Amino acid sequence: MTSQAPSTPTLRQIMDGIEQLWPASLAETWDAVGLVAGRPEQPINRIIWVVDPTLEVVEDAIERGADLIIAHHPLMLKPVNGVSALTSKGRVVHRLIESQCALLTAHTNGDSAVGGVSDVLADILGLVDCEPLTRAANGLPEEGIGRVGRLESTTTLGDFAGKVYGILPKVAGGVRVSGPRDAMVSRVAICGGAGDSLFDAVRAANADVYVTADLRHHPALEAKEATLDGRPYLVDVSHFASEWMWLPAAAQSLINFAEDSGWEVDILVSSVNSDPWDFCLNG
Repeated sequence: MTSQAPSTPTLRQIMDGIEQLWPASLAETWDAVGLVAGRPEQPINRIIWVVDPTLEVVEDAIERGADLIIAHHPLMLKPVNGVSALTSKGRVVHRLIESQCALLTAHTNGDSAVGGVSDVLADILGLVDCEPLTRAANGLPEEGIGRVGRLESTTTLGDFAGKVYGILPKVAGGVRVSGPRDAMVSRVAICGGAGDSLFDAVRAANADVYVTADLRHHPALEAKEATLDGRPYLVDVSHFASEWMWLPAAAQSLINFAEDSGWEVDILVSSVNSDPWDFCLNG
């Protein structure tokens, strides 16, 4: 008896696979996930994972032969009245359609699911005994936004921040730290992407340090002054860098799913840096 030859999946089949791995029910109510452009019956030969579906990223993916881009961030999170090529997002839509390249988004469902953005960061940082900072309303107990766990060995804030810096893709902004360099840390909260809305959960989890992105002046200052001992200390990283770390793991999950399904499809990760900052001047 011979095994069945691999087949080329359709976009609809890929969408079904994405739904099994990162269910749309895990997405936050304000989010926009799922198919953005593309015909469900379209055959898919090459998929490229990206953080941001900018025109530069999309052009690169198309040049590499992609007929499906899976983006972490939505192209259009807010409603629009048109997709004219007079706008940057409209140009992306036109380029996708003209090139017969589909676009699909896995955003907060990718954050929340087991093996999602914060899980990957936790694994890379060596955290154990992890649990969500906020549990998903429609998910398993281990699913939700952010993670909190402990390091296997207590270390200094300076050494911990150095480890964070060492694992992330290099960007202009680097890593910013609030707290004494020699402070000891063991319990760590993390949230890939912007996480300043989770400070209450971080404090409730008794975290020594919180790793997240896009920390603004007032929320960071208020968090710093909220407790007598200065905890949780803050490690502020690039939004792009913190979420790019998930792409290879997500791609591998989809590769495994494709192999189990008998599909023949290339699944790759974009190497285009879509962090918005180009250089940094620092005293």
